[in-house]
Amino acid sequence: MKFDFAFPTRLISGERCLAENRALLAQGRHAFVVTGRTSARRAGVLDDLLPLLEEQGITYTLFSEITENPPILTCHAGGQAAYAAGADFVIGIGGGSPLDAAKAIAAYAANPGIAPTDIYDPAKRVNSSLPLLAIPTTAGTGSEANAYSVLTLADGRQKKTFTAPDSWPRVSFLDPRYLASMPAPMMVSCALDAFAHAIESYLSPKSTVFSEQLALWAAGQIWPILSAEPAVYTAEQREALLYAATAAGMAISITGTGFPHPLGYSLTLLDGIPHGRACAVFDGDYITFNARTEVGAARLAVFAAAAGTDPDTLARELPRLSGVSFNFSEEEITERVELIAGAKNYTNSPYVLSREEIYAIYRNHFAEIK
Repeated sequence: MKFDFAFPTRLISGERCLAENRALLAQGRHAFVVTGRTSARRAGVLDDLLPLLEEQGITYTLFSEITENPPILTCHAGGQAAYAAGADFVIGIGGGSPLDAAKAIAAYAANPGIAPTDIYDPAKRVNSSLPLLAIPTTAGTGSEANAYSVLTLADGRQKKTFTAPDSWPRVSFLDPRYLASMPAPMMVSCALDAFAHAIESYLSPKSTVFSEQLALWAAGQIWPILSAEPAVYTAEQREALLYAATAAGMAISITGTGFPHPLGYSLTLLDGIPHGRACAVFDGDYITFNARTEVGAARLAVFAAAAGTDPDTLARELPRLSGVSFNFSEEEITERVELIAGAKNYTNSPYVLSREEIYAIYRNHFAEIK
């Protein structure tokens, strides 16, 4: 199977697609390579990439400081390091965190005088980001196919999305071999993230014919694998999930995400729950509330059919697959809800939650049993 496309990122797919398309790596003379601390080497990407850069006379700096939920201060420091190294393009390798961080680093490197939060101000971020290449090693966020960079602010308690027209990767290389080192629990979390992107995009009022087809195709690829709960993922399953996650990432580049995303941010930042699982906790609520609207009910029926199931099954199984269980006090619930109550995503679905309903959802899932 092949999944080549250009939108506006050029997608290059298939085993050893880096080596077969090595000329596309030549985006400049010095690459700033952004990775997590171990994932890029463990996945085998650096063993493939670095000799190809050297072969073409491209020098590089390796920046392997990216952690989960990339901190804005780490990205700002990375941008300063890229500028100091004389980098003229950036290569992001990894899951959503390194790829999101690479987008921010490319912007900071091109605007070395700005403060960390100035990245959100186009009047201060005056220079276009450095060119960016992306190499995903997970099948979840779809960051390789959109311009979003979700950063954790300096207080460590809030996320804020940076996006700009020049934040799209120029080229993304999709090699399913790089997913082989992912353990099954991580595959599940990433697949849940991609599935959340697909359903939230499909129900979005901003959806288009193109985004809808991407979302439906992704659902049909992901759910049969995810619902089978394999103990070990085959090469064919990893390939299908990689391309489906990219398709879902393309879909949200058009529509944005819905309310499971902000509802899950508090669980990720305060409680350490991986992003995909944190979203899946609330997918049942997303389905139940949107089914109360005529548009939502109709769209859910089509989406579930594309996945090979029905809305009730999705509403029941997605939270179960998340594996998340907490008992929070009322004070802890208030802390988590207030962190995410003002997010814009709540309006991006047929049913718009009220603050009272957000509280009710959190209490329903997490209220302490007295």
